[in-house]
Amino acid sequence: MSDQADSSKIVALACDHAGLEMKRALLPVLEEMGVTALDLGTDTSDSVDYPDFADRLAQALADGRAERGILVCGSGIGISIAANRHAHIRAALCHNSTDARLSRQHNDANVIAFGARTMGDEVAKECVRAFLTTGFEGGRHERRVSKMSPGRPGSA
Repeated sequence: MSDQADSSKIVALACDHAGLEMKRALLPVLEEMGVTALDLGTDTSDSVDYPDFADRLAQALADGRAERGILVCGSGIGISIAANRHAHIRAALCHNSTDARLSRQHNDANVIAFGARTMGDEVAKECVRAFLTTGFEGGRHERRVSKMSPGRPGSA
């Protein structure tokens, strides 16, 4: 388990119109952590469809342009569901830093999702820090994660 973010890490961010301000608030946290942000939009408050942005982020992870991702919509629910349609994504909707830490330790989540209308920016920042500095424990959790992840040993 890592206690620090890997400075070579690239994290993709994407949001819908409801998540724009929170996404912008998270960018300085990544910079402070020495993490490169790959901003996949949206960049305006014009209404957009969150599945399109979840798909952009999933593609960035599939292409290797980013190692992990951050998604934001109004509730976090829709965008996390849209992301989890992709077999290589394990998106966790988190409401606090404990959720974020456990999503990494136990589920090896590679994407964290937030609801901009259900939590504040400061809590989201704490979650990002926990998400990016926590490693996967493996062990008993490996078998379970393998059942959800194509290409991992033990996956169907």
